Amino acid sequence: MKEKQRIVIAEDHTILREGLRALLSSNPNFDIVGEAEDGQNAIRCVEKLKPHLILMDLSMPRMNGMEAIREIKKQCPETKILALTVHKTEEYILATLQAGADGYVLKDATHTELLIAINSVLLGKSYLSPGVSEKVIEGYLEGRKTLKSSSSWDTLTPREREVLKLIGEGYKNKEIADYLCISVKTVEKHRANLMKKLDLHNASALTAFAMEKGLITKWILLPWPCGPNSGSFSPDRLDSKRPT
Repeated sequence: MKEKQRIVIAEDHTILREGLRALLSSNPNFDIVGEAEDGQNAIRCVEKLKPHLILMDLSMPRMNGMEAIREIKKQCPETKILALTVHKTEEYILATLQAGADGYVLKDATHTELLIAINSVLLGKSYLSPGVSEKVIEGYLEGRKTLKSSSSWDTLTPREREVLKLIGEGYKNKEIADYLCISVKTVEKHRANLMKKLDLHNASALTAFAMEKGLITKWILLPWPCGPNSGSFSPDRLDSKRPT
């Protein structure tokens, strides 16, 4: 009997995750072995379950899909990654492919297109949605070696982007330090670097920038991965002035 292809679904919206599970479970060639609602859980699922493929949303709480893609490709390079997203901008397309994604599918794709994308990636081929392919072609026809020009966003390190996301989600320096397992001074340094690089001067401006970049989605309360309060995270530990 042919081995089923093991798949993990990483998507923070429950109704979409359940819909994808139902859709793919109907295919006799697929076995949905796990689900994740943020980037860190996606990494854990891949490490534990060793799936053939992970469907990865890009905009998820705490750690986004793009950062998770980088980490998964470092730890489990044999796992194929298919980005499934609403983002059509050149910036997202290039950054996701550079992070290590094997394919890029838009969420307005049909069931048939999604199956073609999954099967193509599982066979070791790349797959880009037609609309995405057009963006890639347009970029090269215009004579660019990359699809986006250098910007202040490009100068941010992966850690600075993590900190920016958490600032945008309303976490204080101490909470960010506990979550990332770094010192408060290091968080303060990252915050200062962010303000300098982006030429922004307060938390509200950083939050607005994070929203513009699609780093912030809905709120999901999850346990801290390390630190003295691991597993005991509660809503009152959040900044009461966080955006809603």
